[in-house]
Amino acid sequence: MTTPSDPFIGSEVVEAGSLTRYELRRYYRAILPNIYVDKRIDPSLYQRTQAAWLWSGREATIAGHAAAALHRAKWVPDDAPIELIHANTRPPRTVIARDDLLFDHESQLLGGLPVTTPHRTAFDLGRRGSLVDAVARLDALGAATGFNVDAVHEVAGRHPHARGLRQLEQALDLYDPGAQSPQESWLRQLLIAEGFPRPQTQIPVPGPDGRAKYFLDMGWEDMMLAVEYDGEQHADQIGYDIVRSEYIAAAGWTVVRVAAGHRRAEIVGWVNRAWARALYRRNPAAFLPSRT
Repeated sequence: MTTPSDPFIGSEVVEAGSLTRYELRRYYRAILPNIYVDKRIDPSLYQRTQAAWLWSGREATIAGHAAAALHRAKWVPDDAPIELIHANTRPPRTVIARDDLLFDHESQLLGGLPVTTPHRTAFDLGRRGSLVDAVARLDALGAATGFNVDAVHEVAGRHPHARGLRQLEQALDLYDPGAQSPQESWLRQLLIAEGFPRPQTQIPVPGPDGRAKYFLDMGWEDMMLAVEYDGEQHADQIGYDIVRSEYIAAAGWTVVRVAAGHRRAEIVGWVNRAWARALYRRNPAAFLPSRT
């Protein structure tokens, strides 16, 4: 069922008598060839996805970022190009069309729109762009869908000549749906690339009743060392964060806090020093000079 804000095919509504050509030009604007929306709205990612599918003659399958958004993945940019699997590979601007092989069981209907399944979407997202961005996209998709890594490898096995398979394998190895933002995905990858053991994500800190009271972004439970990415804080959140930080410190955790603008070398230095202190806490005797 369409709503007044849904994109529509201009020629169809004129032919059906729902609008005159004058009304179409007066009150609506084309965002793709023959695809119109109300002039008063700024189309959302979802509306642009609808528009791209209509432009394809209702034949394409929605893929990539747009598919991830339909699967309720977070952090998909509102201005992301709409990716389609479609035979017409000369799309208008803001639409990417690829004449890729797509098996029947690699697509499904969501809200009446044909979209790649979570596993096929992961297969596509992991192969494209930079490795860092690909992992962040997989993290977000996994948090929303819980896709199975082995099932993505099965998709790859059906497409042995697709581009980017080596990167896909790397991205799946680094994938962790515990990331709560693209920045956390980036930070986790930085730590791994710098030689730290792979950090655990969403580490529970128990309260007095033994249940998880807080969760740490990432870290090493055996070291009682965590690394957290601090995003923008609202005024009403500052008090909560102070109480949380004091509780976590009292529980014995050391937390390295990272924010936008911190340089890679700074972050690595902070974590290295915190790691050394954590090692000393675990075994002070190992740092005493040996007696000869």
